Amino acid sequence: MIKLIECPRDAMQGISGFIDTAIKAAYINQLLEVGFDTIDFGSFVSPKAVPQMRDTAEVLELLDLHNSKSKLLAIVANVRGAQDALHFPEIDYLGFPLSVSETFQRRNTNASIAEAMVLVEEIQNLCEIKGKKQVVYLSMGFGNPYGDSYSPDLIAEFVEKLVLLGIETISLSDTIGIATPGLITELFKIQIETFPQIEFGAHLHSRPESISEKVCAGLKGGCKRFDGALKGFGGCPMAKDELVGNMATEVMIEKMESVGYSLGLNKPELAEAMKLTQFVFNP
Repeated sequence: MIKLIECPRDAMQGISGFIDTAIKAAYINQLLEVGFDTIDFGSFVSPKAVPQMRDTAEVLELLDLHNSKSKLLAIVANVRGAQDALHFPEIDYLGFPLSVSETFQRRNTNASIAEAMVLVEEIQNLCEIKGKKQVVYLSMGFGNPYGDSYSPDLIAEFVEKLVLLGIETISLSDTIGIATPGLITELFKIQIETFPQIEFGAHLHSRPESISEKVCAGLKGGCKRFDGALKGFGGCPMAKDELVGNMATEVMIEKMESVGYSLGLNKPELAEAMKLTQFVFNP
């Protein structure tokens, strides 16, 4: 079964103009009607680092979860953020951005990789106490533009360490959109065969013309969990100056269905969500 993770948080976080809290909540409520496996809805991080997400707790209070099967995921970057997120029983997953690039880890979370691994362990312990799951995003998982070392073997070393900490879901992340279809297939195939107990996800950024081939590459490698954002909005403001958008969810859906996957989504509600994007992202 394919799991689609819709990421309005990622779509919104790089936008300079603040999106009204009520508008964010209305949009996420519409996404909750579609039937996505999970909604990556917000983050508990420093408002100075990501001003757009300073109202995540307020947004959460406005969400209508009663008729939705979707789970909620919030990004955290430290123990304090995890503790804040865990105050809310509605949140199912905490996502932590771990990088295989020392340069990007410091740029993204102001911590070294060694320090970030300690945080992963501490957050994992908190999640286990509260009955929550941690999703670790391995950013720069398909290449490194900063000159740090990179290889599929390096990814395996990180995964092995995370397995020992009890992590069950790892999303390989192409934060700047440089992954080739060949590497996507190879990396997922190797990691899934080596660590069959782990649920591997794909958090890929892409130019619009490359989305379909990257989806097919991930599927060919055995990936069954894909992150996306409607119309491909978003990108990591901590990476490069030029934001590379998320994988457009509607394009992924079309490609997956064209090759025979049934996703169980409510298409009329999806169409309504698509309409809302113009008000959310083009105020």
